Amino acid sequence: MAVHKTTSPSLSSRGEAVDSKDAYHVNQNADPEATLEAHNEPPYVVDHAAERALCRKFDFRLLPVLAVMYLFNALDKGNLSNAKTDGMDTDLGFKGNQYNIILSVFYVPYVLMAPVFGMVGKKYGPARVLPLLMTSFGSWTLLTAAAQNFGGMLTLRILLGMSESAFFPLVIYYLTTFYRRGELARRLAIFYAASNIANAFSGLLSVGVFQIKNTSLYPWRYLFLIEGALTFLFSIFAFFYLPSNAAAARFLNDNEKALAYHRIQVDSSSVVNEEFNLRESLKIFKHASTYAFLGIEVCLGVPLQSVTLFLPQIVARLGYNKIKTNLYTVAPNVTGAVMLLVLAFSSDYARLRSPFIVLGFVFTFVGFIIYATIDVEHDINLAYFATFMMCWGTSAPSVLLSTWYNNNVAHEGRRVVLTSVGVPLANVMGLVSSNIFFPSSAPKYIPALATTAAFGATGACLAALLGLYMVFDNKRRDRKLGRKLDIREVPTELLRDGPTVPEFRWFL
Repeated sequence: MAVHKTTSPSLSSRGEAVDSKDAYHVNQNADPEATLEAHNEPPYVVDHAAERALCRKFDFRLLPVLAVMYLFNALDKGNLSNAKTDGMDTDLGFKGNQYNIILSVFYVPYVLMAPVFGMVGKKYGPARVLPLLMTSFGSWTLLTAAAQNFGGMLTLRILLGMSESAFFPLVIYYLTTFYRRGELARRLAIFYAASNIANAFSGLLSVGVFQIKNTSLYPWRYLFLIEGALTFLFSIFAFFYLPSNAAAARFLNDNEKALAYHRIQVDSSSVVNEEFNLRESLKIFKHASTYAFLGIEVCLGVPLQSVTLFLPQIVARLGYNKIKTNLYTVAPNVTGAVMLLVLAFSSDYARLRSPFIVLGFVFTFVGFIIYATIDVEHDINLAYFATFMMCWGTSAPSVLLSTWYNNNVAHEGRRVVLTSVGVPLANVMGLVSSNIFFPSSAPKYIPALATTAAFGATGACLAALLGLYMVFDNKRRDRKLGRKLDIREVPTELLRDGPTVPEFRWFL
């Protein structure tokens, strides 16, 4: 068996800092059982209390700040639909489908620039790149308050799409450098719940702002001024607050830093803080599973963007005025955040992803089908309940899907590349959403609702099929080994090359 070692800090089984040479690159022809026996670094840490205390520090120090950052990210991206209910399109002289165009154009630079900024974030560190991206999109949101016509708004949306492109992928990658694989979903859920809260907060803020009277500015302009200014100010704080990695976190002592390093090396990354190598990172596209994950992202994107961009318009069919319409978007978004947390915590507890992703897609399908097929005017309560299911079904899969493929990619560079392609791919499906909700089909939007439901059903089928494939492939690998191998027995440093490695087991 050929084993090559690189020096790295580690821990004893008691969680104490020790020096060892324990980062292995294993010959693919080696016997899997022998490789596991030769690997003397345990994937578990005996001192569970120390791990829990460390995670609590990360939770309290990192998650609130990241959640607020993502809240502003979601606000700045999705506030156009609220502004439209106050007549923004009329005030700026939009004609025909120009509103749909400014929604669509956002996603072109969003997709094109996400891999680029994702790689920049890997190279220079997400703790520095994320606040800089936030400063940028906060500035464009501020300037949106000064837009005077379609051309000005179009330019600002292009710049906003560039600035926001890699934000979510980089946050996901950043968190994978602090948490084990089985701890990640609930943390990402807490973080991502900020987007639901943002949509709810945007509705509440709109209710207040749209009642401003006797002013030289249109009320919707204050929406962009307030949200843009808050985003810009918070980005300055985040730049100086976020640690570049666990080893640089001022709130950890030396033993905690060593423990943090060990946890990630045995249960997240093959090589912790690995130098970015573009050629190695692009090898992620040699794996068939990559394209399955990306296909599910496509199916997720249409329902996700339909809810993000058009929930106020969907709710408007209930027949309320603009104040009540914005107010009635709050509860579905809040319950969407709650459902996200329930499914994510359940997923981490069960150490399963695919069943909960399928359940989310089912919620999406049922919600949109109900709204498309019933007589909304005569069954308002059921129609409003369907909007809750729409939010339930778009929140959970987005987090759990990103967690799922991050759990199955141990190479840090490949992980950030896949996330930087997958997340924008889901978002670029806003091009579909913004071009199926035609003004001519308002207020029922039946073709758009049916199309969105179809994407939800397809996503459920793809996620279920990929999950079943992983189950059968793990069993095949176990038969070849001669015994059942628990995924937690295999340190991630052995899994650098993914499914080509005999010791690899899918995280279901």
